[in-house]
Amino acid sequence: MKMAMLAKLNSFFFALAVVVGLSYGASASAQVPTAGSAIQNSPQASDGSSGEAGYVLGRDDVIEVTLVGRSDFSGRARVQADGTIQLPLIGKVLAAEKTTADVADSIRTSLTKGGFFSDPIVSVEIVAYASRYVTVLGAVGSPGLVPMNRPYRISEILARVGSVREGAADYLIVRTEKGEEKRLPIKDLATGDLTADPYVGPGDKIYAPLAEQFFIYGAVQNPGAYPLLTDMTARQALARGGGLNESGSDKKVEVTRAGKKVKLKLDDKVLPGDVLVVGERLF
Repeated sequence: MKMAMLAKLNSFFFALAVVVGLSYGASASAQVPTAGSAIQNSPQASDGSSGEAGYVLGRDDVIEVTLVGRSDFSGRARVQADGTIQLPLIGKVLAAEKTTADVADSIRTSLTKGGFFSDPIVSVEIVAYASRYVTVLGAVGSPGLVPMNRPYRISEILARVGSVREGAADYLIVRTEKGEEKRLPIKDLATGDLTADPYVGPGDKIYAPLAEQFFIYGAVQNPGAYPLLTDMTARQALARGGGLNESGSDKKVEVTRAGKKVKLKLDDKVLPGDVLVVGERLF
């Protein structure tokens, strides 16, 4: 008798566990957000987890509006100068300074109040980013406008434009939309220290200047003009010129700077336009 009752209890708890597990699985599946767009079927619906979910729409951005499961309402619209988009049935809808989730909810409300559909599921997807961008100019692979569909660090923007070209300076000049200007060494962007690789914002400008030059002549292996690196010393300049030749002397380094000739120690800084002349040993 006891064994029979125990078997019945075990069967009961097993069945209960299966029911609870199935209910939890269905609930979890219903909460998975759709990537790449914002979908609204109620004010509390998830707005997704993609980069564009937090993007704030602006003038000239283009969005695609559809109703999930229906083919009788859809449209592609550009955000106009007044901040609105034009859609079938409901006309103008304010879109500027709103996320795709906000716009989806506004469209759902307008369609419901107008009596066109009963609680529709609205999908809004960005198909062209135009209102928020970073301007990249100078000695880079592909200068131009880089759309900002999410926050980007300087290194990411630099990678998207093909990095700097040969002959570029070893730093970038970043000017924010507010007018603040920073000079960022390129080598620091690759160190992994995020404090040296800040985020850029919409409207920021990034400029990669050409490297300034110095000149080295005299008793060196490879005389000529070379790009000047940040904080370059005379010792480094000698190395850039191939080092001393068999008769050269590192104690006889003279520089012509702003029309004047001065002696230069090996740890002194080289300035743009400097002309270094390396003298020969007496014996």
